[in-house]
Amino acid sequence: MAPPVPAPPANPPHTATVAGVPVDTRHWIGGRRVASEVTFTDHSPLDGGPLAEIARGGAEEARAAVAAAREAFPAWAATPPAERARLLHAVADGVEARIEDLAAVETADNGALLRSHRRGVMPRVAHNLRYFADRLLALAHDDFETRGHTNHVSWDPAGPAVLITPWNAPLMLASWKIGPALAAGSTVVLKPAEWTPLTASLFADIAHEAGLPAGVLNVVQGYGAEVGEPLVADPDVRRISFTGSVPTARRIAVTAGARLVPCSFELGGKSPLLVFADADPELAADLAVEQFDNAGQVCLAATRILVEESARDAFLGHLLDRVTKLTQGNPRDETTDVGPNIHPRHVERVDGFVRRALDAGAKAVTGGGRNTELGGNYYLPTLLTDVAQDSEIVQEEVFGPVLTLQTFPDGDEDEAVRLANGTRFGLAATLATGDRERADRITARLVAGTVWVNCFFVRDLSAPFGGSRASGIGREGGDWSFDFYCDLKNTVTAPVGSALPERSRELGEGWARHG
Repeated sequence: MAPPVPAPPANPPHTATVAGVPVDTRHWIGGRRVASEVTFTDHSPLDGGPLAEIARGGAEEARAAVAAAREAFPAWAATPPAERARLLHAVADGVEARIEDLAAVETADNGALLRSHRRGVMPRVAHNLRYFADRLLALAHDDFETRGHTNHVSWDPAGPAVLITPWNAPLMLASWKIGPALAAGSTVVLKPAEWTPLTASLFADIAHEAGLPAGVLNVVQGYGAEVGEPLVADPDVRRISFTGSVPTARRIAVTAGARLVPCSFELGGKSPLLVFADADPELAADLAVEQFDNAGQVCLAATRILVEESARDAFLGHLLDRVTKLTQGNPRDETTDVGPNIHPRHVERVDGFVRRALDAGAKAVTGGGRNTELGGNYYLPTLLTDVAQDSEIVQEEVFGPVLTLQTFPDGDEDEAVRLANGTRFGLAATLATGDRERADRITARLVAGTVWVNCFFVRDLSAPFGGSRASGIGREGGDWSFDFYCDLKNTVTAPVGSALPERSRELGEGWARHG
């Protein structure tokens, strides 16, 4: 008789195996794992199945995490920049060593393409950390003189920072915040989105193994109302950075405003893609089809296509040709172009926008509903025409694979700009034209934090990134990130051997002389 086949070993307590990768499901606070009395279930968008039972934090865990960040702050702030940079590079090394694990877990958790995670997203996580480590060492402002006195600008670490990140690119967007915050000498409490908490937990392990001191990075999981609110309300928090929805940002702003805590908000978008008749029609179609990336779950996506009337038919033909060639399916398959949306509740929201638009008279020239063959969270790439500028589908962020198409009269740049700027958002804009002078004229008038001309999604970390209007407050990238996570100081030094100026009889005279 053959010996019995041994049962596979059970997961250690508080550990889930996701895509073959063990993931600790507890919080990371003060350099150790911390469980909660209650948990919540993390489901995969691929099939709706449960991935893990995640520690569900609340006010107690929020207090503990901020306290750990506060305790670690003085030593971390005093750590020489070269040593902070070295540790960030060590963390980046750890990320690169585990790209396959991180990619597999992230795909299982948020449904984005595995090939994108392997080739672009996870390498970008490491790059984000390295960039800010190197930028720290180059951080400088030229001294300048005021009537013989020397002005010296320095960046003082601000203190514990709460970072609240979204689910559409969980670890990459977290690293955009973690990198500059830690480089600046601030300590961090990261609160990942409850729909995608897993790679944040892996990242905590990687940072610990790289030698990051206890309390410098903390990760607390849970729902916004239960753990997010006490985090932003904690009196020891000195910075809050949030990427997500406008309503949530408003609630955070009210809480932070009461304590005058600086906030950085990267919020929604309803970005335009302007296509002029002089544009390369195939390039314009390529730009348009890129907006279906990540199943349309990209804040920067140019979901409002505005086409010069004489170019409409040719452009639409090229675009529909490209849409028919898209493959929707399992994001683990190398041939897949469009995966699932994140959650059944989100799919229902996307479908609600489309159904209401169709009821109002819009026409779906492609897509227009769920992918009934695949089922689950798969929504067909959709293009709607016959939409009014003031309609919901044009004005509100759908955050799914849904584009609208409008036209403007030939040669009417004023109308093109009016339509482009005609929402409450101002995150990004994309412009397709063969006329450089026209590009300069149009981009100067667009309300947007980023404008791409004949390209899309080219993002250099040295450039400022953020939105105007309801799309956000502040900018991330380059020195702008250090300006946020630090308190800027100007030190004014008198010339050696100089005497104090004679006291003014009138205060106004003093201001006039020295101001």
